[in-house]
Amino acid sequence: MELARSLVGDSPAALTVEGLSWGPSHRPPIVRELSFAVAPGEMLALVGPNGAGKSSLLRCLYRYHRPTAGTVRLDGVDLWSLPPRAAARRIATVLQEPASDFGLSVAEIIELGLTPHQHDGSPHGYTSVEAALELFGLTSLATRDFASLSGGEKQRVMLGRALVQKPDLLILDEPTNHLDIRHQLEVLALLAALPTTIIVSLHDLALASAHADRVLVIADGRQAALGPPLEILTPTAIRQTFAVETAIDSHPATGRPRFSFHLDPHS
Repeated sequence: MELARSLVGDSPAALTVEGLSWGPSHRPPIVRELSFAVAPGEMLALVGPNGAGKSSLLRCLYRYHRPTAGTVRLDGVDLWSLPPRAAARRIATVLQEPASDFGLSVAEIIELGLTPHQHDGSPHGYTSVEAALELFGLTSLATRDFASLSGGEKQRVMLGRALVQKPDLLILDEPTNHLDIRHQLEVLALLAALPTTIIVSLHDLALASAHADRVLVIADGRQAALGPPLEILTPTAIRQTFAVETAIDSHPATGRPRFSFHLDPHS
C-alpha cells in the first residue's frame, strides 16, 4: 500500500455540492437538487439503479457537465471558476469505457497522467509511471499496444493513469466493471487505503458496504439516502430502490456484510 500512497496527492480535497441539477438543454433534468459534502480523505460510494443519474452526477463533479443549477465547490472554491489545468492537477477520473488509445502503449497511456503537472516544477515523473505499472501488475505489459489488451487490463491501465496524476480527488465510474473477482477485491481494498478523497459509483452493494465510509443512494435523479453503509443499505431501503428482496448476513471469513438478492415471486 505504500507504493499506492506514494502516487496520490498530499492534500485530499473537500467537496461540497449544493442544490445541483443537470439535464440536456430544453429537456427535464436528469439529476435534481442534490446537496451533500465529502470530507477530505473520505470514500463516498454512489449507488442506484440503472438510469438513476449516477454518471450524470459524476460528470458534473469532474467538470464535464456544467450544472444547470447549484454549485460544486472544491475546498470552498467553485469548481467552474478554476482554470481547466488547475482542476486537472487535483481531480482524476476513471470512466466506464476507456478513451481511444491513439496507438499508444500501456506505459504511454499511464504517462498521460503526468500531463497536468508538466509545467509546474513537480519532481515526480517516470518513476511514478513505473510505480503504477508495478502496482497494477502491468510491468510486463508496458510496451504492449493499449488496444490489444483485455477489458480488465485496460481498466487497470486507466487506474494507473489516474493515480499518476496525483489527485486530491479521485472520481471513478464503475471501476470494477471489467475486472475479474480478484482484481475487483484488490482494487477496492487499494482505493479504500489511499489517503485521498474518493467518489466511486458501484453496482456491487457488497463492495460498497465493505469499503466505503458512506453511501449516497440516487433514485430517479434525486438523493434517496446518505449515510454509513450499514445504516443505508437495509433490506427495506434496497427493496424501495432496486425492487428486489435482500438477505444480509456476515461473511464467515471477513465478517463484512454479505448480500443475497432474489425477486419477490408475488410482486
